[in-house]
Amino acid sequence: MYLIAGLGNPGPEYENTRHNLGFRVVNELASRLGLTSFKEKHHSLLAEGKIGGHKVILAQPQAFMNNSGPAVRGLLAWYKIETAKLIIVYDDVDLEVGMVRAREKGGAGGHHGVESIIESIGSSEFARVRVGVGRENLTGDVSDYVLQNIPPAQREALEAAVVAAAEAVETLINARR
Repeated sequence: MYLIAGLGNPGPEYENTRHNLGFRVVNELASRLGLTSFKEKHHSLLAEGKIGGHKVILAQPQAFMNNSGPAVRGLLAWYKIETAKLIIVYDDVDLEVGMVRAREKGGAGGHHGVESIIESIGSSEFARVRVGVGRENLTGDVSDYVLQNIPPAQREALEAAVVAAAEAVETLINARR
């Protein structure tokens, strides 16, 4: 069983921001799996399905992104999932808009949501899929930038990146057979 946690912020005011691309990727995966609803449980919105014969838990932690760690830790414990079967999906300002990168393990790269998870579970030995939001026209604080609604000029590239990130998650799981 795998836990796929898309990072974002709860609430409609954040729905269309760069910071909620992790949630969008989880929604894309749910759509691909024919899952039509999420249930609120363990401080997360959850859906269950299968990718390549492997059971997966799709999660959108309902804590603010920078405090995602405790919710992810709780899900790993409740479902008895080892960290090697955790995949985190999140936005990354260090990648160009629309770029997607998947890695089997690594550091937080300055991303506070990932830092929270590493601190909470005591390990960085989990896969991550990063969706590039770039730093275009970034003047000032990074948090202000990622909490802005996605501008029209970036929508097409980021929608394609959401699809590519969902495919990257599927590839990570299918490659482990």
